Amino acid sequence: MEDGRNVHLVITGWACTTLCLVSYTAAFSHGASLSACADMMPKHLRAQLHSPRNNYITIHTNMSFYVPGDKVPVTVRSSRDFMGFLLQARKASNDEIAGTFVFIPPGSKLLTCFEDGDTVTHSDKSLKRNLSFVWKAPDQPIGDIKFFISVVQSYFVYWARIESAVVAQQVQN
Repeated sequence: MEDGRNVHLVITGWACTTLCLVSYTAAFSHGASLSACADMMPKHLRAQLHSPRNNYITIHTNMSFYVPGDKVPVTVRSSRDFMGFLLQARKASNDEIAGTFVFIPPGSKLLTCFEDGDTVTHSDKSLKRNLSFVWKAPDQPIGDIKFFISVVQSYFVYWARIESAVVAQQVQN
C-alpha cells in the first residue's frame, strides 16, 4: 500500500514538473515578457548568462548622429542562429528607454515597456540571424542614445544587453 502511494506521488510530481516546464517554455516562445523591460534579462529557468564580449551578435546603425524626429535604421547581425531577442534604444545619460520602432522584421513584434512600440521582441521560435529595424527618435531632444539587445540562442544560453556604438544627438540650429 505504501509503495503504491509513493509511485502515485512520484508520477504526479513528474507530471506537474513536465507541465510547468512545457508551459513555461511555451510562454516565452512568442516573445519576452514585460518583466524583462527594465533589466533586459530573460526570465527562463536555469538560463545561463554569457559574457557580452563572447557573443556572435553585433548591432549596426548607418548613422553616427541623429536629430530629434529622425528615423534610424538598425541592423542586428549574428554569425550563429538564435531564437529570441529583446531590442531597445536607451539614453546614454541615464539608461532610460527612448523612442519607438516604426519598422520591424517578420518574426518580431512591438512591446510597450513605457511607451507604445519602444521595445521589439521575437514573436515566434524561428531561427534568426540578420534582422533590420527602423527606430524613430522622439521629437523632443533626449541626448545621445545606444541600442541594446538581449539574445537567446537556446532556452539555456543567452547574452544580455549587447550594445551598439553611441548615436549622438546633433544640435539643430
